[in-house]
Amino acid sequence: MKYTFLLICLFIFPNLQNGQNQPLTQVIHEYEEFEKKEKDAGMADYAAKENFAKRNEFYKKLREQLAAIPVGTLEKQDRINHELLSFILEDKIANFEFQNHLVPMNAEGGWYSGLPSSMDRRQFRDTADYRKYFADLKKFQKTAHDNMRLMMEGMAAGRTLPRVLTGNCRDMVAAQVVTNLEDSPFYQPLKNIPGHLPDTVKMNLLEEGKVRVHAVNLIYEMFLKFLEEKYIPVTNPDIGIISQPQGREIYEQRVRFFTTLDMTPEEVYAIGQQEVARIRKEMEAIIDEIGFTGSFADFLRFLRTDEQFYAGSPREILMEASYIAKKVDGLLPKYFGKLPRNAYGVQPVPAAIAPTYTSGRYSPGSLTDGRAGQYWVNTTKLDARPLYALPSLTLHEAVPGHHLQISLAQEMEDMPDFRKETYLSAYGEGWALYTEWLGEEMGIYETPYERFGKLTYEMWRACRLVV
Repeated sequence: MKYTFLLICLFIFPNLQNGQNQPLTQVIHEYEEFEKKEKDAGMADYAAKENFAKRNEFYKKLREQLAAIPVGTLEKQDRINHELLSFILEDKIANFEFQNHLVPMNAEGGWYSGLPSSMDRRQFRDTADYRKYFADLKKFQKTAHDNMRLMMEGMAAGRTLPRVLTGNCRDMVAAQVVTNLEDSPFYQPLKNIPGHLPDTVKMNLLEEGKVRVHAVNLIYEMFLKFLEEKYIPVTNPDIGIISQPQGREIYEQRVRFFTTLDMTPEEVYAIGQQEVARIRKEMEAIIDEIGFTGSFADFLRFLRTDEQFYAGSPREILMEASYIAKKVDGLLPKYFGKLPRNAYGVQPVPAAIAPTYTSGRYSPGSLTDGRAGQYWVNTTKLDARPLYALPSLTLHEAVPGHHLQISLAQEMEDMPDFRKETYLSAYGEGWALYTEWLGEEMGIYETPYERFGKLTYEMWRACRLVV
């Protein structure tokens, strides 16, 4: 229960003044400056093998400095700062020492998906925006080579993505490869160069852009070939991390990170089984309420096949999600005394990543950058996106879920920057699950089917714990 105090204080007392402990202030300053330089350097140098070791040495040095500070002498906010930064550093060090950087991808994407998924957040207003974009495209080439070297090292060490997940990765990469350059998602900004720019400037931007987009297309072609011919054939046929080097230790560390508690995998498994039983009972009660006379499997088949539960077009599912979101917006002041200043919108999941993406996600905004948050709704495979699950999804991903939680954290005052930017899954996902439940009190679920949809998401997460 080491981090229970952390999670409670972190969000109940967000606006108390920081203490003035000089050694701690210095460590925080060093950490934030280092992370800022990493962010400013961007993806070009991040995956260089030697940089991982350098980062690890820096994090270990800060960990030693934090350990030398007597926690009992710290004021409340400094104690939280100390404990949270210690937690972050421990995780970064563990990730390096378990060689997780040798597997820079997962079921949803990796280094190769960041560029296409960022396209919706980019603004192309003037020459400077295009120059920044072209620079990022150029940096991507180095990023690709560095990451493929890491993946080859992982192959040699027996650290790979499970084979069952590689199909998603291959499909996502293949979707970026085009034969006609103008069909590339990276070419689209070149089709809409602002009209206020002089013709000569537009011509120069177009010519340089074609060169950069062509180079990126070649990189994706090369990576696709690497996946198909070298990586996928040697990936691990077993699903669990337990079958890979230090698998048990890696799994235990990830449990500690995601729960912030000293729990064992076996305890998580047991909780998952208990939750599955609870949710199944609640599901069966709703089926009885509806008056359905078939079996549980028959009811699921009915939900999966009846057209009344599915949108007929991407626009329809976006409109339904928008309606639910605005309905919640109108109730927020009744339930929350503090709301964020930043707004949010409803947008489709970027086409480049949508086919292998979940039904929805929240993409954070930034008041500093003039960017609203975005509630992403997946408009592909509509026969797998039931409308009865949209209320729960909207409450979780948009309001009062991740948009409130992340935006309010960004807008905290008198807090170190790392406190505003850190996402703790135990709190962030816990908050979002709470807001799904709160939707019942708010009257957001209008039918038994929508309440069943809420339970399907709960069951999905409970099954994750069992797996």
